[in-house]
Order: sequence, then C-alpha cells, then structure tokens
Amino acid sequence: MEGQSTRQLKVGRELQRDLAEIIRSKGMAAFGGALLTVSEVRISPDLSIAKVYVSIFPSEKQTEVMKLLEEQKKQLRGELGHKVAKQLRIVPDLDFYLDGTLDYAEHIDELLKK
Repeated sequence: MEGQSTRQLKVGRELQRDLAEIIRSKGMAAFGGALLTVSEVRISPDLSIAKVYVSIFPSEKQTEVMKLLEEQKKQLRGELGHKVAKQLRIVPDLDFYLDGTLDYAEHIDELLKK
C-alpha cells in the first residue's frame, strides 16, 4: 500500500465495502455460480480510477467471471455511483484484476501435501 495517501486508502476501503455489497446482492448466479470476493480496491491519486482486485472460487471459473465483470462494468459503476454520490464528486472508472493470493495459497497447500 506504499505511496497511497490516507484519503486514497479511506476511499479504497469504502469502495471495497460498497462493491462487495453490490456484488453480494446480485447473488452467485449472476457470476456463473462462482463465489466472488472483492479483496482490495486501490484508487488513483486523483480518485478517477479504481483497481478492483477480486478473488474467484472455484478457480476454474476465473476466466468466465472476469468476462462477466467486464460486461457488467458500466452497470456496477452506476450502482456504485448511487452509493457514493454524497462522498465523491466523480465515480471512479472500475478496472478489475484477479487477486492471485487464493491460487497461491492453494498452490502452497498442494506443495506442502507432497
């Protein structure tokens, strides 16, 4: 989290909470039956771009779910806009990234079992 201002961190945490709520309200069916978790949101210094890190379980569904997120980006941003309208002047653009920490943990687990 180096180099992020307190404001960026605060806004990032708020966006993470709001996006998690929006995604949860859609249900797993909206994402092909996968469990989708917003693990982190990093916001640019000018608060115009939010890098949204998500973990997807099971990992076989990652490609499908990332595609669904891309397709729903505008809609998700719109819903987010309603939630943050009072706190932020502009609603940041959303860029989705896969959080590989779950995969990494799974890989380590496999190695430890050998």
